[in-house]
Amino acid sequence: MTTDKETISQTVPDAEALGRASQLKIWDETGKQVEFGSVFADKRTIVVFIRHFFCGICQGYVKALGQVSEDDLRSANLKIVVIGCGEWHLIENYKKTTSCGHSIYADDSRTLYRALGMTVETLKGTPADEKPKSYVPANMLGNALRSIWGGLQHPSHIGKQGNFSQLGGDFVLGPGLTCSFAHRMVHTQDHVEVEDLLKAAGMHTP
Repeated sequence: MTTDKETISQTVPDAEALGRASQLKIWDETGKQVEFGSVFADKRTIVVFIRHFFCGICQGYVKALGQVSEDDLRSANLKIVVIGCGEWHLIENYKKTTSCGHSIYADDSRTLYRALGMTVETLKGTPADEKPKSYVPANMLGNALRSIWGGLQHPSHIGKQGNFSQLGGDFVLGPGLTCSFAHRMVHTQDHVEVEDLLKAAGMHTP
């Protein structure tokens, strides 16, 4: 049975909302601003909005996304894009940390997050009555300590990682102003399983 909360989290943005969002600017890893709509204008695109750039749980998810074969993506005429709510200066190091070859952008104002309905802010993890997603580490304390240590390696990045309580979401957009799948996180460990997200985008997985 689908709850009201699940319905809201999975509501696909209509053409008007997506049109407004497409005109908003985000930052690429070189510090150049681009219109969000240009990211998915020509090809079906999985767009994953992570939490802050220091979030170790999201880093694990992005590592899993990075393992998706580029050949498989090309065969499916599909691409993956990641967007964080911190400053663009952190993207280069984030790509190294996650070994992710997909394009990563920053929305430090969180204007795009809000435009697509990602308005929930919380630090709560997986509810006790739910099974954690596969990308969630068993050792949460160790994961948190690694995240903190990673941030300390780049003191100039501290404070620029983005809002700690901001939740993200997973969308399938394009080509053009279309959205065929939406999932907004309701807690900090709530990204869609990578395999399920690929299926939602039309890719056949083993």
